Amino acid sequence: MKHPFRFRSLSRAMRRAVPIACATLAAVVSATSAAAPDSPRADDQIETGRYLAIAANCAGCHTARPNAPYAGGTALPTGFGTFYGPNITPSREHGIGTWSADDFWQAMHLGKAPDGSPLYPAFPYPQYTAMSRADSDALYAYLMSLPAIDTPSRPHELRFPYDQRWLLSAWRALYFKPGQATPVTTDDADVQRGHYLVEVAGHCTACHTPRNRWGATDLARSLQGAVMPDSKWYATPLSGDAAGLADWSEDDIVQVLRTGFSRHGTAAGPMGEVVSHSTQYLHDTDLRAMARYLKTLPAATPAKPPRAAPDDAAMVTGARLYEQHCASCHGAEGEGAPPHWPALAGNASVKAPLANNVVLSILKGGYSPTTAHTPQPHGMPPFHALSDSDVAALATFVRNSWGNAAGPVNPHQVTPLR
Repeated sequence: MKHPFRFRSLSRAMRRAVPIACATLAAVVSATSAAAPDSPRADDQIETGRYLAIAANCAGCHTARPNAPYAGGTALPTGFGTFYGPNITPSREHGIGTWSADDFWQAMHLGKAPDGSPLYPAFPYPQYTAMSRADSDALYAYLMSLPAIDTPSRPHELRFPYDQRWLLSAWRALYFKPGQATPVTTDDADVQRGHYLVEVAGHCTACHTPRNRWGATDLARSLQGAVMPDSKWYATPLSGDAAGLADWSEDDIVQVLRTGFSRHGTAAGPMGEVVSHSTQYLHDTDLRAMARYLKTLPAATPAKPPRAAPDDAAMVTGARLYEQHCASCHGAEGEGAPPHWPALAGNASVKAPLANNVVLSILKGGYSPTTAHTPQPHGMPPFHALSDSDVAALATFVRNSWGNAAGPVNPHQVTPLR
């Protein structure tokens, strides 16, 4: 399966979506094999690495310019400052051309540069640490097979004291254990494969798991949903909760990863970019394995009491705004017209515990994922001219109509998202 390297201009949402996805340093090592570069064995290893680079969406953080794949430069703003994805092409001066397979393995498994200095966990080595050595070597072999691009890696722009790299030793002692991964106890090979793709190669926990004030993922709440600190999008729960995947079938999960839409809604924001550039290219067997694993995750939180009822005045205002701006595409009853116009009735993001995704969609608009199924997706215009009160009323109406019961949205929730 050839990856077309058909990079649509990577949106800011994507650049922020996957916390310095394939590495803030490099991506992988070529197994110390005696096979010649053009031998069948080496070709197979490179192809495996190419597929892993797609599964990990390495381009999301390491490709700022479509004509310079993996040459770095993608910005990742955070509360600590801005990280920049480095050049991971074989450039000897600016990339990883001088790295050995062991160097790359050290970065992936231990989170350390070749000189032993600790790497910032914006590069998700806390997830990659459980990657197998064979896959690390394959990814390295693929990166080393690419053209070298002599673009300097941009230095991170971090606030004091976070620019003091030596302080990472304390962070690592508290929050990082090499080889650690969420345990999976099953003999089902498909579930094991899905666990590896979700938790390790695809590092889904980097976005869907809450983080503490120091940026460490809270593994006790793995995949239970989290606000992405840079973009403010809400990565919905992937657990078996009512707000997560409880109502999703395996087919629903496969469909949204393959096409970007399902009966539960359309992938938007950062997740839309992940579908466009990563999951739509994965093998059907791997998508099915991911779905099977996710459906094994139990509900993680007890049922919550009913949310406060929305204010009648807000619902009236929201209904008027919906009829004026939204009904022509999403339908009078929120039924939509998938895949072009997602349904809002029963939509997972609409019913999410937080209203961020609804508010951001209203304010910023956007496109559904570009996939083989929707090569020219319809877009939603931004409605940023609406006041915070109107945005809150519209979001309140959408989240509490047609069977949705997600509670009201306050104008003060809109202001920081604008």
